[in-house]
Amino acid sequence: MSHATVEETVSPAEELTPDPVEAKRPFTIPRIQPGLLLAWLVLGVVALWTIAPGLFTSHDPVSGKARDKLLPPDAEYLLGTDELGRDLLSRMIHGSINSVTGALVAVAVGLVVGTILGLLAGSLGGITDAVVMRIVDVLLSIPSLLLSLSIIIILGFGTVNAAIAVGVGSVASFARLSRSEVLSVRRSDFVEAAFGSGGTFTAVLWRHILPNSAGPVLALVALQFGSAILAISTLGFLGYGAPPPTPEWGLLIAEGRNYVATSWWLTTYPGLVVVAVVLSANRISHSIRKVHP
Repeated sequence: MSHATVEETVSPAEELTPDPVEAKRPFTIPRIQPGLLLAWLVLGVVALWTIAPGLFTSHDPVSGKARDKLLPPDAEYLLGTDELGRDLLSRMIHGSINSVTGALVAVAVGLVVGTILGLLAGSLGGITDAVVMRIVDVLLSIPSLLLSLSIIIILGFGTVNAAIAVGVGSVASFARLSRSEVLSVRRSDFVEAAFGSGGTFTAVLWRHILPNSAGPVLALVALQFGSAILAISTLGFLGYGAPPPTPEWGLLIAEGRNYVATSWWLTTYPGLVVVAVVLSANRISHSIRKVHP
């Protein structure tokens, strides 16, 4: 017994009708991350302090009034005054110029030198890779603070020299990460195709290898910025950074440590700023790593 097959016909109007599931698919809004927004806000405020400190305070950060020494926070001095009658808020805001610019210089030194070494080691291999990685091993074997102090003793005191010292200490981290990423990208098919099509080593390195290995390096930049803020503040606290009366966050904490029992605000507020900047940089670094694992 034969069975007749019935073919279903679809009209042109039905073909153009969208799938109801696709038609009703809702528009999704990216999830807001309050912690990340707060981190960017903190760094944005500190950046404005560094660029235009005069917009936030009218007090002189260097000279003060003897009659106003060690005043607690009030309407005139929002964060109180120090032992010389100087406005603490003004010194914190102007101190960001030395602390932030020093951290940026330190990150720039580590990024440029470390990335160049990592690119050469990962791209050339052989003896170049061996020499670079032995240099990295030596840098990693020395505690960062001890290395920074040794370099400062050679170069001299000051914010710039402290920044260079901290930057040298971060070269090894950038070099290892850059080498690792370059080795991973170097084995990719599109890099081999670029070499096979006649691309020179410099062109392939600049156009293909470097852009595709930059994501994790950017995350390390944010992380190292927070570490550089902490390191430069530590050196300033120990007296190796900006000389008095130049305001700098670590120096402010050191100057107020003798008055902790009676004038707590001298160390508390600068310390909170350092903590807020370091945590914000770490939070931003974490978000970048999630986007560029």
